[in-house]
Amino acid sequence: MTDNAAPEEAALPTRFDPRDFEENLYQDWESRGYFTPTGEKDRVFTIVIPPPNVTGRLHVGHALVNTLQDVLIRWKRMQGYDALWLPGTDHAGISTQMVVERELAKQGTSRRELGREKFEERVWEWKKEYGSAITMQLRRLGVSCDWTRERFTLDPSLNRAVRHVFVTLYREGLIYRDRYLVNWCPRCATAISDLEVEYRESDGKLWTIRYPFADGTGVVKVATTRPETMLGDTAVAVHPGDERYKDLVGKELLLPIAGRRIPVIADSFVDPKFGTGAVKVTPAHDPNDFACGRRHTLAEIVVIGADGMMTAEAGKDYVGLDRFEARRRVVQELERTGALEKVSDHKNSVGRCAKCDTVVEPHLSWQWFVKIAPLAAPAVEAVESGRTEILPKTWEKTYFEWMRNIHDWCISRQLWWGHRIPAYYCPCGEITVAEEAPANCPKCGAPNPPQDPDVLDTWFSSGLWAFSTFGWPDKTADLERYYPTDVLVTGFDILFFWVARMMMLSLKFMGEVPFRKVYLHGLVRDEKGQKMSKTKGNIIDPLDLIDEFGTDAVRFTLAILSGTGRDIPFAKTRLAGYRAFATKIWNAARFALGFLESAKGGLPPRARLSLADRWILAELSKASEEVDRQLQEFRFDEAAQAVYHFVWHSYCDWYLEMSKPVLQGKRGDAADRETTAAVVGHVLDAALRLLHPFMPFITDEIWRKLPGNAGNSIMVAPFPVPSAGNDPAAEEAVDRFQQVVTRIRNLRAEQKVPPGEKLALVISSAGSDPAIESFRHLFPVLAKCELTAGSSGSPVRQIRDRVAGVDFVLELPVAPLDSKERERLAKELLQIATEIDSQTAKLANPEFVAKAPVAVIEKFRARILELTERKETIRSNLAVSKD
Repeated sequence: MTDNAAPEEAALPTRFDPRDFEENLYQDWESRGYFTPTGEKDRVFTIVIPPPNVTGRLHVGHALVNTLQDVLIRWKRMQGYDALWLPGTDHAGISTQMVVERELAKQGTSRRELGREKFEERVWEWKKEYGSAITMQLRRLGVSCDWTRERFTLDPSLNRAVRHVFVTLYREGLIYRDRYLVNWCPRCATAISDLEVEYRESDGKLWTIRYPFADGTGVVKVATTRPETMLGDTAVAVHPGDERYKDLVGKELLLPIAGRRIPVIADSFVDPKFGTGAVKVTPAHDPNDFACGRRHTLAEIVVIGADGMMTAEAGKDYVGLDRFEARRRVVQELERTGALEKVSDHKNSVGRCAKCDTVVEPHLSWQWFVKIAPLAAPAVEAVESGRTEILPKTWEKTYFEWMRNIHDWCISRQLWWGHRIPAYYCPCGEITVAEEAPANCPKCGAPNPPQDPDVLDTWFSSGLWAFSTFGWPDKTADLERYYPTDVLVTGFDILFFWVARMMMLSLKFMGEVPFRKVYLHGLVRDEKGQKMSKTKGNIIDPLDLIDEFGTDAVRFTLAILSGTGRDIPFAKTRLAGYRAFATKIWNAARFALGFLESAKGGLPPRARLSLADRWILAELSKASEEVDRQLQEFRFDEAAQAVYHFVWHSYCDWYLEMSKPVLQGKRGDAADRETTAAVVGHVLDAALRLLHPFMPFITDEIWRKLPGNAGNSIMVAPFPVPSAGNDPAAEEAVDRFQQVVTRIRNLRAEQKVPPGEKLALVISSAGSDPAIESFRHLFPVLAKCELTAGSSGSPVRQIRDRVAGVDFVLELPVAPLDSKERERLAKELLQIATEIDSQTAKLANPEFVAKAPVAVIEKFRARILELTERKETIRSNLAVSKD
């Protein structure tokens, strides 16, 4: 649409600035209760928010996942569903404790000095002051969650659900306590799950050490990447099939430095090709060694403590040393005693804590576990049978592989912030697991047995999110109405952290899947495809983007970039383009609003509609169908593209421009203006409703200005539905007209014709072609050409062309051609002559003509005709143009 000023009475300000209305609109939506479902409609649609950490600040990943959820919930709400989007936040045990501990350190104290009770009070104070920051930022993004149902994973009702689940699983033998090897972060001072360990390749060393036989008959050479752990060795293992060592199995070795006797054992976990084929076995400090040790009943000697320091078991020369300093000292001692055979460079995959980047240590300790296989089997079957569908489908294979090879889940964490494990230990040795603290030990009667100091893994409580948030274990009305939920939208990176665990626990306790579909979106990266990080300096703060471009532009950019791939490249240049889209909508609405008062009632009868009116209504119907279809398939990008094309190109660039002569009184009568205004208003109304799920603020701000909408909101207006049918005649006519106009515009640009200069246009079939004759009056407006019956006879440069079955001649004023342009045209003539000769020769070849398909032959003939016309045009232009 050209930048025509709207009439003075337009209801929208001249300047588009989203800051003028975004905050006020959101407050209005929330105060009117639009986000809260009524519970009265027949159709229900439910989603639960992936709860962001209470420590969090809105980042681009949050902006993406919540934009996509909001698109869905607004779309379904407008379709008449009782639509609930339940929000909440996660207590984020490790992260929150770290944040508060840092604050305490600044104040010169620590959680240990405060004690558990006082520390927990401090965390709750912090949560009260800062914990709502992320939800306030989500409001800025325009998300339409039902904030009246907001949940927090440590809410009393959710804590009750957690205790009930723990006790139930314990009594069924699915939760147990064991002394086991776990991933341990010395910095966070807690066990962490396999999923919270990030492995990175690094340059390390491989030390080969001589282990002498106790009888002095020789040595076994052992290679290790962690010499400090040798102080806890309890065996050396070789593969049972390794001929080099078969006679040595059962003999005893002397552990270098420590002097302890250890056996040579045979176990198939040994890789004969690694190092020397003989490996040290340290059951307390390596997962494979731990399993081997349990198979062979080996001692489990802990030489590295929970704090990452060497224990007394390591020996008096090493106790109290940091593990990496101990490594250096051990290597020195091996060199001094001659036990070190060699040192070689070696690439290592080192596990680090995802929270604090500390090198993770395998640690032997008492922990609580969930026996996961019995819970995983129903969750696998639910996806196999289609009760839950994972999208994109490629993720189902990954889900199955992980679930079928799943290990028992360590659920205890050595933190103070979280759900306390409901287990109570009496000095008599009795362990009581109960939902409420026992007054006395059931075995010996001792009063108030102390509770386990550990808390549960954050993902344990999050695993109940899909049903605990509705009031379970009580049978509430919300649980009855809104469970199971319809769809979960989340990043593929937490498929196992969260999605799989919700599947397992929901099926166990609800007997039904937690959601019918899971849509896994990609991860947002920078425009170069790199992961965003503070170190790289490529972090993008979505709140800054909202300040600069407006919320709608940010949301639309995220939606249109959210294809089904894993990575979503995000650049500010795209935001500028969709800010321009918002401005285009604003200006188009300003123009249209000035004429809508002349529209009377609804759409006029079809007989009164022009071809252009019928065409735009058909385009609206197709766009409505396409947007709805793509959203049903979670193709947010395709849905956004469809509405973008319709609003920008079909409505603004074409229909409004085609309507201007009528609206401005330059063509037709009052009845025509009334009809056109009615169509303009009807389509604008529907276009805003189509666009609303993606761009909620600008659409509601404009929609409320349309006649009859004052005091209402587009949020609760119906989503457009396709009309009864298409209009092939109108669509074909407008399509041909558009192709001709577009070709003329391109030719003008190629010939460098000034924008304001009008040219003569001769179309041989104009009088008999409704696609051309009906729009004769629009050629001067849209193509800057006057449609004439024949050539003026004046010296002109003629451009002959054909598009969409229309032959036309565009006449350009004669302009002197300089020598450079003449030379260029002469070269083009030679190229055309060469191509004509080549094409003609092929058609003259009987063998080629006999074998080639008819369509190919016709293509050659059409090309020869096109080239011949072009040749004649160039010759004519050269003839009439003088130097």
